[in-house]
Amino acid sequence: MLAPAFRDGDGRLRLVLIERTDHGHHGGQLAFPGGRVEPGDETRVATALREAHEEIGLDPALVEVIAELPAVRSGPTEFEVFPFLGRIPRDVAFRLDPREVVAVLTPSVEELWDPAARGELRFTSSRWTEGLLVDGIPVDGRVLWGMTLRVLDDLAPRLLAGEWNV
Repeated sequence: MLAPAFRDGDGRLRLVLIERTDHGHHGGQLAFPGGRVEPGDETRVATALREAHEEIGLDPALVEVIAELPAVRSGPTEFEVFPFLGRIPRDVAFRLDPREVVAVLTPSVEELWDPAARGELRFTSSRWTEGLLVDGIPVDGRVLWGMTLRVLDDLAPRLLAGEWNV
């Protein structure tokens, strides 16, 4: 999993999130780009860069990987993700794979970490048509929750504290 970060023209720190297409275990969810290890991936960071390239057209040569973050395991699905923080240029043009990604969102870290925004929210998708109450953050009319939120819980305060030069 790659957590791409950049500073916009006003100097605000932003993260790149994707909205997954509405199929599979994680259908309709907000996430950082990422996926499973494939043959030929020599390292976990290679997997993260390959997946970001496949999902949103992010050229690996434009990514400066600046930190490996703590691994996160999902209880219900038994998925384990190995996130990396990557600095990218602010003017990257994304090219979405329509089979996997519906949209790219670039919220600021400050808005994602606003304690007033976080709470119990209803997430709906084709898998959860009646909705699932989750601990989440609203992002552009969608709900960020689950493993992505757990990665953000570690990442956001460290970014805001200036731990890395992004």
